[in-house]
Amino acid sequence: MSYPVPETPLESLYEIKKSKFLARAGYAGTREEAMAFLDQVKQDYPDARHHCWAYILGNPRSPSSVAMSDDGEPGGTAGKPILNVLQHKDVGDIMMVVTRYFGGIKLGAGGLVRAYSASAQQTMEQLATVEQISLTPTQVTCDFKYEQLIRLWVDEHQGVISDVNYSQEVDIHLMLPEEHLIALEEFLAGLGAKIAKESPVS
Repeated sequence: MSYPVPETPLESLYEIKKSKFLARAGYAGTREEAMAFLDQVKQDYPDARHHCWAYILGNPRSPSSVAMSDDGEPGGTAGKPILNVLQHKDVGDIMMVVTRYFGGIKLGAGGLVRAYSASAQQTMEQLATVEQISLTPTQVTCDFKYEQLIRLWVDEHQGVISDVNYSQEVDIHLMLPEEHLIALEEFLAGLGAKIAKESPVS
């Protein structure tokens, strides 16, 4: 099943009562990538008081992981509003960081919730997305003479080869869109090659 993911990082500025909220969203397929994204924002705005964030990893309809942080703001006033916006936009593999520069006028808890929501919403409305295709890990065992043929077939069907091991035969580990698995089995049957599906990942 495919789902939209961020195409390129995007940042927008939202101002209210002299406080500035800079919301940046981008692709993150793992927690490590999300934290690297956060680190980059902190490097870009080292003098900001708060870098609040939220992410959704995997398919937004059944995510593999979600997380958020208020980063020193009153509990529930930053990370949760950001996450709420992401969850309503149906975009997966996304990290959003909202950096706040305090303008000297306190917004109050309700004002903070509205400001973080509005900032996140503004960026999401402008964010370009592309379709991410879920790939199923599969292992193929074949004769050496068929390796190039199988590589070509996988490439033509939006697949990716992740690893190849050589022994008496060739073990090819690949990732393939689920809708092409039956066609792969039929193709391999004609070559006398074997297929062993692994556990699916998004």
